[in-house]
Amino acid sequence: MVPWPAGGAADFIARTLAERLSERLRQPVVVDNRPGAATNIGTQLVAGAKPDGYTLLMASSNNCVNVTLLPPAGVDFARDFRPIANAGLAPNVLVVHPQVPATDLKTLLALAKARPGGLTYGSSGHGSAAHLAAERLKLQAGVDITGVSYKGAAPAVADLLGGHVSMMFTVIPATLPHVQAGKLRLLAVATEKRLPLFPDVPTVGEAGLPGFQSSIWYGLVAPRKVPDPVVRRLNEEVVAILAEPEVRRKLDGHGVLPVGDSPEAFAATIESDIAHYAQLIRSAKIRAD
Repeated sequence: MVPWPAGGAADFIARTLAERLSERLRQPVVVDNRPGAATNIGTQLVAGAKPDGYTLLMASSNNCVNVTLLPPAGVDFARDFRPIANAGLAPNVLVVHPQVPATDLKTLLALAKARPGGLTYGSSGHGSAAHLAAERLKLQAGVDITGVSYKGAAPAVADLLGGHVSMMFTVIPATLPHVQAGKLRLLAVATEKRLPLFPDVPTVGEAGLPGFQSSIWYGLVAPRKVPDPVVRRLNEEVVAILAEPEVRRKLDGHGVLPVGDSPEAFAATIESDIAHYAQLIRSAKIRAD
């Protein structure tokens, strides 16, 4: 189950894994998109599913955000799910509509300072990692940019393409074709170092905001009572798939860095991110409403 609309990074990764899992397990693996409530709808459905390993959640960093900002009713993400494997890491990038008169981040920030509240940013849901990246940019750069929240990356990108919002942080799979077609302008990548896919695009840090990083992980989790042998088998299959050269090329080509770790390593990532986002939410005084 993917708690986002079709067309975003979570959906792309889920469908890539589902295709190969179907072949390896010799049974259909269906991707079910259940967007809404900042991933809480899909998350609640999987938390309450039969713990037999047949219903999995394509979780993301957003689930760690929600622990502090928008906890799903009756669900504790750290308690009610068993990590299977972190599938991939998708760095956020900053893109703008071509009508925005800025060809680099420094110019964009100068424009935002000259027009407080005049520029807008889209995000894939209030409390999403993309939303928090934009709020961190505002906080660190001291600018006022108006946020517009959507139910996922795909509808946000659609409005950005239409010029209804000025910019957005998003993962590469959601915008790569539009950047390549010249319909969106890529200003910066929110990583420590430049990405091999975009060697000429500077990092946000290079533009004068040191230490700025924002990436989203996507991984499979199961209801907490799924037996150990099922978790191990699913982990082995996912790790093997992510090691396949063709799958790695497919993910790399969409700006997704394959991971494929152990359940224990993935659990540590989840625990660390819950603490990280809690601190950011408090510092930026972000509210669920």
